[in-house]
Amino acid sequence: MKIVVAIAFILILGSLGSALFFLMRDKGKSNRTVQALAMRVGFSIALFLLILLAHKLGYIQPTGIH
Repeated sequence: MKIVVAIAFILILGSLGSALFFLMRDKGKSNRTVQALAMRVGFSIALFLLILLAHKLGYIQPTGIH
């Protein structure tokens, strides 16, 4: 489960980086920045839902604050 979450974070950061690249390269003339940011939002929502599902199925357990 840790590997899946780490891969999801890498995808989110990669999408954010590509949005920055497209913003600097295209100077806002194309739609690629918006698409990259929309993918980042989609990856974030998917990660959140995956964590909720993993908790419900018992793959991850809350540890609390120590």
